[in-house]
Amino acid sequence: MRIGVMCSGNGTNFENIVRSCKEDEVVLMIYNKRNCGAKKRATKLGIPNVCIKSADEDDIIKLFKTYEVDLIVLAGWMRVISSKFVNAFPRRIINLHPSLLPKYKGLHAIEQAFYSEDDITGCTVHFVNEELDGGEIILQEEVPILKDDTIETLTKAVQRREYYVLPQAIQKFKETTLCVLDDK
Repeated sequence: MRIGVMCSGNGTNFENIVRSCKEDEVVLMIYNKRNCGAKKRATKLGIPNVCIKSADEDDIIKLFKTYEVDLIVLAGWMRVISSKFVNAFPRRIINLHPSLLPKYKGLHAIEQAFYSEDDITGCTVHFVNEELDGGEIILQEEVPILKDDTIETLTKAVQRREYYVLPQAIQKFKETTLCVLDDK
């Protein structure tokens, strides 16, 4: 399977995909913030990468089509994508979100969970549709909110679960959705 990844930040989930999805090939990583950690990781790992502004979606679509990606993973892409983008790759874009959706959509999800009365949070991988963090859920993993947690410790705990759940969701996509797409 050919995977394209979109990143805005440090790129730890991107690197985790490259290292853990060994049967698949990450063929392109697009990032939207110059000098972000994801760019450095892609270069170190020998993955083709390019910086494109979030607003230049036509260029992003064209590149992913040129690279013939089967799946696009939003791994810390901190921008909403348009319906045009979603429609260019129907049911082939997944997003990693740091909450147990449908709770705490959008930005600052970990902080929202931390300051809530909740005793559990987690992370979700879902299909991307036109609704913010509203697509069909593929997998979720719970993370307890401990009494002595801080925002930093809770963030690290959620990230550790992300490293587990994202490759699992990619495998699930491969086993189910990709087979359906191949039959068409």
